[in-house]
Amino acid sequence: MLWLLLLQVTVSCLWLGHSEVVKSFESSCPQFFFREIPPNEALEPQKPAWICQRYKNQYYFATLYDRKMRIPVYSAYIYQPGPGKRPKTWLVEPQLVGLNYPKTMEKEWTLLNRYNVSLEKLSQSQAILHDYKNLTGLNRGHLNPNGHHDDYSSRMATFTLTNIVPQDEKLNGGAWNNYEQQTMIRRTQDCKITYVIVGAVPGNNYIAKGRVNKPSYLWSAACCVVDNNYIKAWAVIAENDKNQVQLLTLGELEDTLTELYGRGQVSLFDSDCPRE
Repeated sequence: MLWLLLLQVTVSCLWLGHSEVVKSFESSCPQFFFREIPPNEALEPQKPAWICQRYKNQYYFATLYDRKMRIPVYSAYIYQPGPGKRPKTWLVEPQLVGLNYPKTMEKEWTLLNRYNVSLEKLSQSQAILHDYKNLTGLNRGHLNPNGHHDDYSSRMATFTLTNIVPQDEKLNGGAWNNYEQQTMIRRTQDCKITYVIVGAVPGNNYIAKGRVNKPSYLWSAACCVVDNNYIKAWAVIAENDKNQVQLLTLGELEDTLTELYGRGQVSLFDSDCPRE
């Protein structure tokens, strides 16, 4: 009987270790972080979920998700821009509902009709399509943008609602888009590999009758490996009601986030990534 119990525990642990909603990024999808070290605990919300974002049985990026606010805290990915079509289908995260559901992101319709998940149960665990309907002055803002990926599957993977926040539409289509599409290209010209973390600071306002938080700030940080002897970094932050982006050093962003989150000193990258 004891042997059977131990077997059940072992199988359960193996299942948890391979699921998409994971215990830690270090053990499950560390490849999206510089030196395989994710941000420290100062960014963790009250109800966190660590998601290795999986589409068609492949990991494409990592997201720390805030179950209470129903927005991502941050998404981390490797910058690999390329030409391609913009997907139109939005996906949700089955394992936020329960670990017995698929490991890969799915359409809302698939969960409701193929897996018999009720819309109420799905909406308890995350934002749903209806939350983002009829927005005024806001739209669905990617943290990890589809344009920073070079094939259709990797772009499609960014179209999950766990990678989306209510973003000021002028900012999203203006200064933030300029940073994503122009500044990043200039800054990464001599980079062999660039690790990016994009995040959202929760605000005091909500959409969808209080269900989904509207962030007060959006921020992004990059750590670029030029060669074995040279690593460089940069960062930006933007208030989510103004069409302006402020360029910062990595150290300046970490100090700003330390004040905004109020949970201790924030560290986004391994110490080898320069703060000045």
